[in-house]
Amino acid sequence: MAYYDNPALVRTRSCTPITPEMSKILPYVTDKTISRHLGSYGRSMDLGHAKNYFNPATRTVYSRYNPNDWFLSNSCNYSLSDKERSFAERLRADAWRAVKETDARTRNRQNDVTKRLGERVYDITFWKSELNNEINAMATEIENLKEYKRTCEKALADTANPLHIAEECLMNREKRQGIDLVNDDVEKSLIKEVDVIKKCQAKMKKVLDKAYVQLKMDRAAQHALEIDAKDKHHAQGLDDRMQQLRNSSAGVGYIPGIENIDNTITIPESWARYTQENIARSQKERASSERLRGEIDSTLRQCANDMWNNFNAVNNSFNTRVRETTDARNKLQAHLQKTMQEIFDMERNIALLRKAIQDKEQPMKVAQTRLDERTRRINVELCNDPVMKSLQREVNEIRESVRILKERLKSSELSLARLMKTKATLEHDISVKDNSLKIDSSFCMGMRKGFPMDPKVGPIFQMPIC
Repeated sequence: MAYYDNPALVRTRSCTPITPEMSKILPYVTDKTISRHLGSYGRSMDLGHAKNYFNPATRTVYSRYNPNDWFLSNSCNYSLSDKERSFAERLRADAWRAVKETDARTRNRQNDVTKRLGERVYDITFWKSELNNEINAMATEIENLKEYKRTCEKALADTANPLHIAEECLMNREKRQGIDLVNDDVEKSLIKEVDVIKKCQAKMKKVLDKAYVQLKMDRAAQHALEIDAKDKHHAQGLDDRMQQLRNSSAGVGYIPGIENIDNTITIPESWARYTQENIARSQKERASSERLRGEIDSTLRQCANDMWNNFNAVNNSFNTRVRETTDARNKLQAHLQKTMQEIFDMERNIALLRKAIQDKEQPMKVAQTRLDERTRRINVELCNDPVMKSLQREVNEIRESVRILKERLKSSELSLARLMKTKATLEHDISVKDNSLKIDSSFCMGMRKGFPMDPKVGPIFQMPIC
């Protein structure tokens, strides 16, 4: 029975897709030789040879196989059937898997392209939004610069009356008599005021020339942004339509060789860099414009400050001091109010933290009780399952939460102590400021004259003093 010692055939699903090399190992279908189909499964390439037997009944000699050959032939047929059916089953599975894989690959590739189109549309939308924001910001900046330019022109025209008043004051002071004809601080201040006003006029003319040049630069940068934004709008519409295109969409068709056509002139890096450079140029010009506006504003405020100080040299010290003291007192009162509110909020915060720490006790008890009870499992049930890990993580998280809350509580208590100290300091400082205001305003400034200028002289005198 040596012919039946072949190992049993096990049917398994092939994990290798059908390939051209597989055809080389296929059996010869047209070859009916069982031993060739079996290959290495048989002990020999030949099943046996027919022997000659003499039949005395017919007195003839004929060829016959022995019974072992007959059984071996049947066994080979069974093995061949199992082998071919297993091979066919694997082939069908490989073919079905190849269909699924190619379909999934095609679908995934199309989804990936659609996703990339969406990302591209998002990138275009992002840069288009940045461009539009920069265009709007530049338009606002241009209008602001125009407004500052008009304000500066008006302020330059308004300096004529203060200059005339200062010169008239100098002429009127020549009518003084006797010992009063002294080169006092008032006269020095009036002479200085005339010189300051003329210098202020020269500064205003200089910044007006800068504003004229800067407006041209701003408009050039804005024009470049508008061209780029228009191109982005066109590309966004095209890619958005391509993103919405599907297999069932109308208008799709074969375009042979289109994948070989490349009419691009930029790469993603240079594409983004082009827009970034336009935005950077606009931001640079806008920053220059803002600095120029700041320069105009500082020039106007400095001129107003210098003219005001020289015009009211005698009373300026008291007026400045009263104003500074009043502002300081108001700010201190505002800070005191905020500090008191913060103390109240901090006290509530401390109570909340203490309550939160107390609230963590029951969850910790529950988690630790669960862990303790689960240690009483027996034998193989003592499994480090996900529940065990989750409970351990829960205990660690609660312990970490309590630590964090205690740290916050300690910091809050220290902050409350500092706030109480700050409150006492502010209350003492406010009392000092009230006393200073009473002395300066009631006792000193009450005896002095008010500002002699007409407020309609010009807006430059209405600007806040730095």
